[in-house]
Amino acid sequence: MFEQINLKYKFSELEPSIDALTMETHYGKHHKTYTTNLNDAVAKAGLEGKTIEEILKNLDAVSDPALRKAIRNNGGGYYNHNLYFATMTPGGKALPESALKTQIEKQFGSLESLKEELTKTAVGQFGSGWAFLSVTPEKELVVSGSANQDNPLSEGSANTPILGIDVWEHAYYLKYKNLRGDYVKAFFEVLDWEEVAKLYEK
Repeated sequence: MFEQINLKYKFSELEPSIDALTMETHYGKHHKTYTTNLNDAVAKAGLEGKTIEEILKNLDAVSDPALRKAIRNNGGGYYNHNLYFATMTPGGKALPESALKTQIEKQFGSLESLKEELTKTAVGQFGSGWAFLSVTPEKELVVSGSANQDNPLSEGSANTPILGIDVWEHAYYLKYKNLRGDYVKAFFEVLDWEEVAKLYEK
C-alpha cells in the first residue's frame, strides 16, 4: 500500500516562499487524494507489491482503459508530489560539491544557467503540469516539461526525475495568483539541492 511521504518540516516552515495554507491544502488534500485513489486503482488492477516506478513504466500492462487512466493520473500525482515535497526544506540548501555539481557545470556551465532553463520550462508549461530535471542512464541531465500529472516514467522515457516543479495552480495560486514566475523563483529559495544531489547519486 502506497503512503504519502513524511514531511521533514511543518507546513508553516516554508514561509514566506510557500505559505502554510497552500501546503496544508496541497499535501493534506490533493496529495492525500492522489494516494488514496492510486491504492484503490492498484488493488483493482492486481498490481499490489510493485513499486510506483514499475507501475508507471508499464502502464500498457493495464488492459482496462479507464483503470489505466486512473493509475496514470493518480500514480503520477503520487510520485511527482513525493519528489516535490522531498526536495524542499526551510531556507533551502545550497548545491554541495558533488557529482551533480560537476555534471551541471559540464552541461549547463553553471547552476544559474540550469535554474534559468528550469524556470523557462516551468513558466512556459501550458496549463497544468510539471518541469523536471531528470538523469539519463548515462548520468546526463535533461530538463523537460510534462502535462497534467505525467512525468518521464509514465511517458516511456528511461530518464529518472530528481527534481520536479509543480506548476498546477493549486501549488501556488493562493499566494501568487497568476504570477507563476514569482512562485518558481520562490520555489528555488526552499529547494534542497543536497537532496537533489543524493537522488542524482542513486
